[in-house]
Amino acid sequence: MSDQALRDRVTQVRAFNRLYTGLIGVLEEGLVGSDYSLGEARVLYELAQEGVTEVAELRRRLDLDPGYASRLLARLEGRGLLVRERHETDGRRQLVRLTDAGRAEQQVLEDRTTEQIGELLSRLTDDDQHRLVTSMRTISHLVGDRQPAPALVLRPPRPGDFGWVVQRNGAIYAQEYGWDATYEALVARIIADYVDHHDPAREAGWIAELGGERVGCVFCVRGPDEKTAKLRLLLVEPHARGHGVGKRLVDECLAFARAHGYTAMELWTNDVLVAARHIYRRAGFELVDSQPHHSFGHDLVGETWRREL
Repeated sequence: MSDQALRDRVTQVRAFNRLYTGLIGVLEEGLVGSDYSLGEARVLYELAQEGVTEVAELRRRLDLDPGYASRLLARLEGRGLLVRERHETDGRRQLVRLTDAGRAEQQVLEDRTTEQIGELLSRLTDDDQHRLVTSMRTISHLVGDRQPAPALVLRPPRPGDFGWVVQRNGAIYAQEYGWDATYEALVARIIADYVDHHDPAREAGWIAELGGERVGCVFCVRGPDEKTAKLRLLLVEPHARGHGVGKRLVDECLAFARAHGYTAMELWTNDVLVAARHIYRRAGFELVDSQPHHSFGHDLVGETWRREL
């Protein structure tokens, strides 16, 4: 990276910092219109919401030096919001807990913060809210403490999931490829047909959850003949890519087809879907046909991929 490129990126990060601190009122005298500084509010939050009881753990979580932490705690203790005491069996350990007044004040801060963020989100469309939260999650992952990888779970679709599949397909393909609403309509027809005519002995679908959040889907349905299955509607949320979600979904689809008497699997995709094509190729699929077509508002090249089971 050139020095100029680095300087440009530093400028962009600083501009974002100025924007966001202004949005959430960090520079105001009190957080969310209260009498508490950001540091004091964070102490109250950690004690109330996260169950912190030791001063040393509180300092670690908030990355505070001992002197500053002591001053923060003294101010809050002086207002009757918390008490400090020594551990009954280890005098080196100092414990801290909120008083009833402290818990009440923290709840007021929590309610005001929730209202403030709700007002910010209400200015945005549902799709823009999703983009904002996804971007924030990406920032947290890149610059925050690295957490253990969240658990990936595949489960059958439940009521409510089918509408989610249609909505997320429409939103993601519009955002990433500019496809129009006719693609969402196609997905809706596929889902409606699956729900209306589902044969459990020959067809299945999976919803992928990462850390309890829906992040992907795929369906295995009957293909052009009794021995060929079709893989349909593979989707992975942008923020969940890189966790092996797509590979797991395709592998599950293949395993189901193999176990239920199919001897081959086919799928149809488009050449612009580079990441999906990479997953299919690694799973053993081979490109067997391609045809240009105009769909979803664009000139595309449709592809048929196949693999023997």
